[in-house]
Amino acid sequence: MIHADVSARPAVPGDEDAIAAIQLAAWRGWLGDAVDALPEDEVRARWAAAIVAAPSREHKVFVACDGPRVVGFAALQPGEIMALEVAPEHRRAGHASRLLSACIDTLRVQGREDVRAWALEGDEARIAFLTSAGLAEGGVRRTLEGPEGDLVEIMYRAGL
Repeated sequence: MIHADVSARPAVPGDEDAIAAIQLAAWRGWLGDAVDALPEDEVRARWAAAIVAAPSREHKVFVACDGPRVVGFAALQPGEIMALEVAPEHRRAGHASRLLSACIDTLRVQGREDVRAWALEGDEARIAFLTSAGLAEGGVRRTLEGPEGDLVEIMYRAGL
């Protein structure tokens, strides 16, 4: 039986190009052409810094790989998944689940007792993914300023 070469691993220098491209593609899905005004080099530089100079030992960046190609990423800060995105053409192949597992395993090693993640209101695919993984609405909402109005995020959480 042939198995696909898929994995999740800690991000390393050089992964920031793929991470930035995946993040901007995800944002484009919600923000449309407004994303084109964002300075891609700054987004890439911020990811490069997150990989090599994280604010703490508990901040982590993971990537999902399909063979040698980075197809997704997750960013973890203490107790919270800040970002988890998979390139549109690689969704529904288990990459998000591998990234979520890497985050959960890391949080457990860090001694955390729960995990939090955020989903934009109306992002039914992300909400379905989080709830199928055992996270439930945590009763917290936050509003982010978007280029064409406010975006509301809902916090999801689960005990570890």
